[in-house]
Amino acid sequence: QELPETGLLKFFRPENTPVPARPTPEQLSNLIKTSLHYPESFNHSFHQKSLCLVPVTLLLSNCSQAVVDVMIDLRHKTTSPEALEIHGSFTWLGQTQYKLQLKSQEVYSLQLKACFVHTGVYNLGTPRVFAKLVDQVTLFETSQQNSMPALIIINNI
Repeated sequence: QELPETGLLKFFRPENTPVPARPTPEQLSNLIKTSLHYPESFNHSFHQKSLCLVPVTLLLSNCSQAVVDVMIDLRHKTTSPEALEIHGSFTWLGQTQYKLQLKSQEVYSLQLKACFVHTGVYNLGTPRVFAKLVDQVTLFETSQQNSMPALIIINNI
């Protein structure tokens, strides 16, 4: 009597099995990449109009594969005396807080207006951005890493 032919046993594992891993704090602070777009210098006649308004675009990029809740807070002020000496103080006009949701890899453009009352060099890098994964049950968002200072020169003409 002949024995049935035996073959090699093959084990299969699905490639895309989701492993629910908790993101590290470093990963959570890099969910959203921000960049500010504005003119390097801006000419304004303070004699004709005391308020100088400059359009600024805040670009938010979701660097993750997940849907992310984002909160932008413009109320943060630079209060260190050194920073005020160098950069002076300015105000963001309009809404001071934004809440939005970005899909995986989505880029969102937020139009802002900066208001200046004097000539000088200012740091526009004051918006604070917080983010959390939508399906994450946390009470607070993780602060996103801020980029380099965003300096603008306001000139009087």
